[in-house]
Amino acid sequence: MTGIIALYIFMLAAFTGYEVIAKVPEILHTPLMSGSNFVHGIVLVGAMVALGHAVTPLEKSIGFIGVLLAAGNAVGGYAVTERMLEMFTSSGPRKTQGEK
Repeated sequence: MTGIIALYIFMLAAFTGYEVIAKVPEILHTPLMSGSNFVHGIVLVGAMVALGHAVTPLEKSIGFIGVLLAAGNAVGGYAVTERMLEMFTSSGPRKTQGEK
């Protein structure tokens, strides 16, 4: 019964996440990505803790896959955020407040 409840919570979280993200304006995407990168870091730590408590080979393999996926998600999120922030930098010299 616990597996069914976990699957239900996962499906509910996926649906809710999709509905929330779909309605975010483009201007807020970069700050939202920064916040989600923070959450991915927490997921990575949680996956490492779960892997550390794993006993059976099945638990260890699932934990290892979880760590790999969480690490890939965190690194990919930071890479995408960095690329998006590069779009907002100007190529010319920066002007100070006194210059016109």
